[in-house]
Amino acid sequence: MAAAQAGDRASYALLLRDCILLVKTIAGRQGVPADRIDDVVQETLLTVHRARHTYDPHRSFTAWLTTIAQRRSIDALRSHWRRRKSEIDASLALEHHADPGPGPSDRIEARGRAAALGRAIATLPAGQREAVEQLALGEQTLAEAAASTGRSVGALKVNLHRALKTLRARLAGEG
Repeated sequence: MAAAQAGDRASYALLLRDCILLVKTIAGRQGVPADRIDDVVQETLLTVHRARHTYDPHRSFTAWLTTIAQRRSIDALRSHWRRRKSEIDASLALEHHADPGPGPSDRIEARGRAAALGRAIATLPAGQREAVEQLALGEQTLAEAAASTGRSVGALKVNLHRALKTLRARLAGEG
């Protein structure tokens, strides 16, 4: 590590390669799951790279590396348990869970409501029917509906309000 700190790239590359086995051993002893050990190795080597200037060549490199590897192992374990606590393995739940979508009876009922709404809209006065068709069913803006119908924005608002009030009353009467 002292040679690496002095700028010897070959020594630094060899040092990092030689660290991998020790870091894997430390992570395994800490109880890191096998599928997460490579992540600990990567995080440890990144930390070594970022903190290489803090290493004191008069002290043990192995002790310095071991401390970093242990801390990264603890970080990995915390992350693993945090994620595991919030995730639920419910592979069988999907097979036994009812489809939240509408069932056949719901679709029949929806078609019935749509037909009743269509009949109710057809009985509205022409101005109100046109406002509903343009604004609610056609999803046009007030400006677009005003341009396409030749009516004012205010007239469209009033007609839509009256139409919705009439439709609510008629459809509530049908049950």
